[in-house]
Amino acid sequence: MRPGVRLALDWGRARIGVAASDPEAIMAFPVETVAAVPDPWPRLVELIEHYRPLEIVLGLPRNLAGVEGPAALAIREVSIQLAGFAPGVPIRLLDERLTTVTASRQLTGAGRNTRRQRSVIDQAAAVALLEEALRSERLTGVAPGELVEPSTAGEDDAR
Repeated sequence: MRPGVRLALDWGRARIGVAASDPEAIMAFPVETVAAVPDPWPRLVELIEHYRPLEIVLGLPRNLAGVEGPAALAIREVSIQLAGFAPGVPIRLLDERLTTVTASRQLTGAGRNTRRQRSVIDQAAAVALLEEALRSERLTGVAPGELVEPSTAGEDDAR
């Protein structure tokens, strides 16, 4: 297992759930929810600078059959922008199927009213995503997900 802090982003149209791991990559914890509009980048850059992550895991939405639709395409575009705002930090896309459902069930099981706490669900979904990434690396010894290859055009657009 590679040591180092990881950040996970559960990117939605309205909110972005953020989670981090400890430096030993043993556990994931919620950080905050960032508003996706009008401009999430200043706050996300602050979080990246604060945590100095080994990598960033970004949830890739696929349908239950594993097919990528318009939401996945949008996240792929976001991943290129993110690479421009976090130069030198690898961005990994990880299948996020059911992370929000899992997070909602866990919060409901803990007695939390999920309708009133959507931002908490976004953070919990980011934690679930990061826990899956850590579990996968622990089991396989390989960094999880698909590495984003930043394009020159994407970096220029982000700046």
